[in-house]
Amino acid sequence: MSNEGGHQISGGSVGSAHGGGTVKLFAACCVLLAAAVVGDIATSGWSLRERLLLALVAVLAVAAGLLLRRHQLTDQRLAAERRQLSIAVNNIPQGLVLYDGSARIIICNQPYLDMFGLSPDVAKPGCTMQRLIAHRKETGSFDGDVDAFCNAIIQTVSLGKATRQLTEAPGGRAIEIINRPLKGGGWVATIEDITERTRADEKIAHLAHFDGLTDLPNRILFRARLEQALEALRPGEQLAVLYIDIDEFKSINDALGHPIGDELLKGVADRLRGCIGDADVAARLGGDEFAVIQTAIKDRSETTRLVDEIHSAIRQPFECMGHLITTDASIGIALAPGDGVDLDQLLRNADLALYGAKGDGRRTYRFFEAGMDQRAKARRSLELELRQAISDGSLETYYQPVVNIEDGKISSCEALLRWRHSERGMISPVEFIPIAEDSGLINELGQWVLNAACAEAVNWPDHVRVAVNVSPVQFRSQSLALNVAAALAASGLSACRLELEITEAVLIRDDAALDALHQLRKLGVRIALDDFGTGYSSLSYLQRFPFDKIKIDRSFIRDIAGPGASSSIVQAVVNIAAASDMTTTAEGVETEQQRNLLYILGCTEMQGYLFSPAIPAADVRRLLLTHSGRAMSAA
Repeated sequence: MSNEGGHQISGGSVGSAHGGGTVKLFAACCVLLAAAVVGDIATSGWSLRERLLLALVAVLAVAAGLLLRRHQLTDQRLAAERRQLSIAVNNIPQGLVLYDGSARIIICNQPYLDMFGLSPDVAKPGCTMQRLIAHRKETGSFDGDVDAFCNAIIQTVSLGKATRQLTEAPGGRAIEIINRPLKGGGWVATIEDITERTRADEKIAHLAHFDGLTDLPNRILFRARLEQALEALRPGEQLAVLYIDIDEFKSINDALGHPIGDELLKGVADRLRGCIGDADVAARLGGDEFAVIQTAIKDRSETTRLVDEIHSAIRQPFECMGHLITTDASIGIALAPGDGVDLDQLLRNADLALYGAKGDGRRTYRFFEAGMDQRAKARRSLELELRQAISDGSLETYYQPVVNIEDGKISSCEALLRWRHSERGMISPVEFIPIAEDSGLINELGQWVLNAACAEAVNWPDHVRVAVNVSPVQFRSQSLALNVAAALAASGLSACRLELEITEAVLIRDDAALDALHQLRKLGVRIALDDFGTGYSSLSYLQRFPFDKIKIDRSFIRDIAGPGASSSIVQAVVNIAAASDMTTTAEGVETEQQRNLLYILGCTEMQGYLFSPAIPAADVRRLLLTHSGRAMSAA
């Protein structure tokens, strides 16, 4: 019997054919006997004996006919079963070969032939296992020793044990072959294409050890690689662990959305890959936290060069779904064996170094040093106390006047946050503002200052404005314009009397910042560009957004009377501002000489200790009352 593939799946039905021939011969004899009797009767008289004989012959003929019909039905049923078996065997997804006790094929299905590109003229019932495997070698799907391979399997299954092999089929597909012995002798081989399953297993294993977003090693694999690197550390060599935190990432995520934040993280990951050596490891530990293992270094200068390269790469603008984003990173470094050879200790020290870098203003790096643990604890304690200060009213708003250089009249006052600690006294904003930005408290602090400043300025003369600083983190809040409108409405302060000061760091982060500035401008508030000339100055900002004021950083004012280029820079800024009808305010003015030079250069306003430091709200009210309309020289 042949299967649908055109080759036999079992032995022939010799016994059945022999049985059918015997019945047919017996029936034919009965018919001939009956014919002979009838002929004889036709020529002689009928007797009782003859009649009985004729009846017996007729009965035998009927019985033979029934037996023949039954055998025909049996043959048809067996043929149908064989066809069904052939269909079933050839339509299972696995290949199947059934061997008898002498290692000859009983059944070989079509999927097996297809997997290895075999000929049904060879792989058919009666073919030996050696011939089958030799055929595989001829067609290129087997490259081992045929006899050794076959003998090993035959010997193993003869002991009642199963075998399992993995091989590769044409096209690079992975094939699993399992030989299971049968109780009555022989065995069955199942052949399965496990390519997709193998790929799925590999994908699961990959996901368990690699970050799904950036495809960098995750925390689990990072720890394993670091442990291996520590074990392989040779005498005289060091390795460095770098903890990298993307500055102000949370504000980018909150303001622009997670898809853009994810694109930024992928961009950072790509640039980290480009910075490290072949033996080094870059990983994403979670969120905006990355890490690098730098191996086989001789001294820390090699790590310093790597850090400089990473900073340079990350500071280049990122194109994220149509948004141009510039960011920075804080980096903490621990060196082995000097900072520890225990994995957890080394990671903890790298984390402390990162904490130190963020505490020193971020956008920098720090190597681990003894004592960082105590500073980190002090910083965490300060964060907890700051949270308490926000709720219990320990914060205060001071105000520093801004005066017109020509007539000395007060035009505005800048609101500056102060924290009067019950035990430590007055804490500088330089200490707690970075903590507020890192912890997310800056939005709450910023809103508190905005509300307090607007409520205070209502009590001042109508021509005096109040200026409030907006941090880059706070600026990225999508509700900033709504918060400003709410503060104005609650206080009753006219929008034109509120001036928001932003730094260039706001603008370099993303072009979407310009949209937020326009929203604020629509409210009627004034916008000042603070600390102009430091860091990332770009005249394109002044072309793309009409600021009301430019504040010249105190670093230029301090040296304005010296031989350097400060006076030229101030002159250039003043000219640029005048051409666009913008006011210029010089920060940090402390001497009459500085004031006079600024007057000559055409600067509009000044702010600094020459006139007044930042003072409490009650004192600024008295100052405004007594100073209204008076010149600075009479103050």
